[in-house]
Amino acid sequence: MSSKVAELVSAYRQHLTVPWQAGLAAIQRVIFAVYDKADELRLRANVEEFALATQQAGKQWLLLDLTHAFPEWMAAQEYRDAYFESPEDLAGYQAGELTEFIADLTAKLKARIAAEAGPDTVVALMGVGTLFGLARVSSVVEGIQDAVEGRLLVFFPGEHHPENHTYTFQGFADESAWSRGQGWAIYGYVTSYRETGKAEYLQLAEKLAVASRTIT
Repeated sequence: MSSKVAELVSAYRQHLTVPWQAGLAAIQRVIFAVYDKADELRLRANVEEFALATQQAGKQWLLLDLTHAFPEWMAAQEYRDAYFESPEDLAGYQAGELTEFIADLTAKLKARIAAEAGPDTVVALMGVGTLFGLARVSSVVEGIQDAVEGRLLVFFPGEHHPENHTYTFQGFADESAWSRGQGWAIYGYVTSYRETGKAEYLQLAEKLAVASRTIT
């Protein structure tokens, strides 16, 4: 385990030593675990350390990974071919907030929380970096926070700005080859290939991947 991830686990353990106060507003039950995006794989490899710390504190643990949420949603869309060709047709695309995707995602998350979590559960969100250009993390958090009776832990690959209490993704820019344009299209095509077996989806993903390597 890297020292940075170990420090994050230690800080989380310390946070759990404080008794949970009843009657807090939903937003006061949200915890952001902010880390460097370079530590993404290390964090994922050691996420069980957070689960263990939670259980040792006498709490329950529910991990919700959003990594595949968008490609799975897109693969299920009736008009996905048209959306891949003209993503601007997706409601909210220009604003970076795909409204139908967010509504579907929050509904599914709330259903799992209702079925699997209770007042002593830490509900952990992982993979929120994959939402960049598709949904604001705040929109997802606000959409589910009322459903969480215990605590909502958000693993956030970015930066915290204490002067205005905001969080921003780290190292992402609109001109990046892995922004909305190429990033989700490649991922979505690969997922559609897996779902349908149509070779043309895989071929399009390969073409986009080659093109993305030429963009700086």
